[in-house]
Amino acid sequence: MGNTASCCVSSSPKLRRNAHSRLESCRPDADLSREDTGCNLQHISDRENIDDLNMEFNPSDHPRASTIFLSKSQTDVREKRKSLFINHHPPGQIARKYSSCSTIFLDDSTVSQPNLKYTIKCVALAIYYHIKNRDPDGRMLLDIFDENLHPLSKSEVPPDYDKHNPEQKQIYRFVRTLFSAAQLTAECAIVTLVYLERLLTYAEIDICPANWKRIVLGAILLASKVWDDQAVWNVDYCQILKDITVEDMNELERQFLELLQFNINVPSSVYAKYYFDLRSLAEANNLSFPLEPLSRERAHKLEVRGASAPGAGALWCLSSAPRRFLPLCRCQTGTGVLGPIGATSHF
Repeated sequence: MGNTASCCVSSSPKLRRNAHSRLESCRPDADLSREDTGCNLQHISDRENIDDLNMEFNPSDHPRASTIFLSKSQTDVREKRKSLFINHHPPGQIARKYSSCSTIFLDDSTVSQPNLKYTIKCVALAIYYHIKNRDPDGRMLLDIFDENLHPLSKSEVPPDYDKHNPEQKQIYRFVRTLFSAAQLTAECAIVTLVYLERLLTYAEIDICPANWKRIVLGAILLASKVWDDQAVWNVDYCQILKDITVEDMNELERQFLELLQFNINVPSSVYAKYYFDLRSLAEANNLSFPLEPLSRERAHKLEVRGASAPGAGALWCLSSAPRRFLPLCRCQTGTGVLGPIGATSHF
């Protein structure tokens, strides 16, 4: 704290003002370079380049960085389009609806109130691409996420449990079961994906057939506590997954938080980026959100919502929908690291 050397790129504003006043009092000659004067002040472009480098490796922290799941899906999407072009097949079986002068088609999903079912489908698809297109050389596998060491059920784990990639439907059923039983919101699903990619980046691990269930479970557990005002306790997940213990859930949450370096903040710009990238992923994989004709009642609601917006500069407003909570039996002390309600994220 008292050291003059700092790990930050630039000093505090107060120090910069003091340094500026000292430099103005003794201006060097114009023909001397920066190296000769000894004033090695960092140019603003150098700081921006450093930020850009950090942005590439931390997409869950920076709104301009490309999401990992979208980049991993590009190869498969291009191969699908190439195959359809060679075989002269139409790009999709679903008839697309287009707006006209008399009818406007809109889906019921917005950045502040996403469609729950299709958001979970998109998140499951993103996790599927993470597993399928992981690093072929393999990265470190942490014991806390290994399903063989910490099984979620009492049934015997097959010997080749780490060899076969799960299908998208299997991932969707697992996530959908947790969200339905705990009555979590669609926004929580997006935050879950943010924490998942942040874990893979910070801990430098890959999600694979051997650990995907426990990584997803840990991300959902943390996202539900950060996002929902009335979060589900750890002991409640033991009622959903009958064979898991409260101690295991607490340890999973604790190590997940440590691997995230306790960075649970999700800025609104990062949240919006993940939402729109999920929509791009859905469109590229023919997973379209359901379109309905714009009715008079809904048009009036949109007009009222737009008129009551705080201003054009605001990106979006948080959903005012009440948080739902499924009361379950709490016969043990399973509040976990963040407690029964948890921290409130700074959106």
